[in-house]
Amino acid sequence: MTQLLRTPFYDAHLASGAKLVDFFGWHLPIHYGSQMKEHECVRTDAGMFDVSHMTITDVTGEKAKAWLSLLLSNDIAKLTVEGKALYSGLLNEQGGIIDDLIVYLMPFGYRMVSNAGTREKVLSWFAKTGESFGITLHNPDDIAILAIQGPKAVEKLLAAKPAWTEKVQALKPFVGTYVEDKVFVARTGYTGEDGVEVLLPASEAVAFFNLLKEHGITPCGLGARDTLRLEAGMNLYGHDMDEHTTPFEVGMAWTVTLKDDRSFFGKEALLKQKEAGVSLKQVGLVLETKGVLREGMKVSVDGQGEGVITSGTFSPTLGYSVAIARVPSGTEDQASVDLRGTPTIVRVVKLPFVRNGKKVFD
Repeated sequence: MTQLLRTPFYDAHLASGAKLVDFFGWHLPIHYGSQMKEHECVRTDAGMFDVSHMTITDVTGEKAKAWLSLLLSNDIAKLTVEGKALYSGLLNEQGGIIDDLIVYLMPFGYRMVSNAGTREKVLSWFAKTGESFGITLHNPDDIAILAIQGPKAVEKLLAAKPAWTEKVQALKPFVGTYVEDKVFVARTGYTGEDGVEVLLPASEAVAFFNLLKEHGITPCGLGARDTLRLEAGMNLYGHDMDEHTTPFEVGMAWTVTLKDDRSFFGKEALLKQKEAGVSLKQVGLVLETKGVLREGMKVSVDGQGEGVITSGTFSPTLGYSVAIARVPSGTEDQASVDLRGTPTIVRVVKLPFVRNGKKVFD
């Protein structure tokens, strides 16, 4: 049996009473006692999540930009300021989704952060497509990542690290900066709430974690992460990613740049799909009666056909179950889901379900 990997925060998780689970081969906390309390804390105050399991790939070389221009569906030329971040789909030649990722323009070149569950296929794709560009790819294993989220996240972080105040307060969304020699803070989200992500040396991880706890930032696990992200309209564990599914079918069209002469993997397939019309779309489902919507449940739409729930759970903020589903493009405001053998009506709404702690759909 393969031994589970440990993040640099592992000892801090144990000391904080975390219940650890196997998450794509990593020891990660599911909760520290109460998933519901952790969810509420991020909605109203500040919580922190260990995301050190994510894959970091640093890219250097004279042709790094040219390679990324071909590799990514979003345009790397948008990164004109050091520290700026870009969210993009990573597609195959057929326009199918291999992964989604964030890429930063760094002093040394570029840094990509992708998902843990796709690590092997993503790194294989990087190596295969980058070979002819003569670039160098490096996956550092001495960096810890902590996402600090919630309406008081930045306030409490700066109470713990006052020397960072000027640089952090100057950050705009999707921009990062070095606040210390080896500490990078980025104004990127993880749960749909306000906050930052901090990349720091692994050797400093536990001390940093404990310092934030002392300043009232609550450790949070995967359970709260799931309910927060789903409420924010984000699929869980990449269930919207499929090498046979394109960004247009799962609400990721904004990560694609088609209006220029740039070629990238999957562009021709996407242009053909756009011209022919997309047969599926991603929507939110709301179940205001008893029951819980779960991944894999079929969704029936009168006169349109069937779809499937890609992520679903109980929403602590709303008090009932919500889900994200891929359904026929003609679906309007109602559908049916089979709940334990009983066809049950659900509402179809636009995503997200919750923003800034409040319901946003009608």
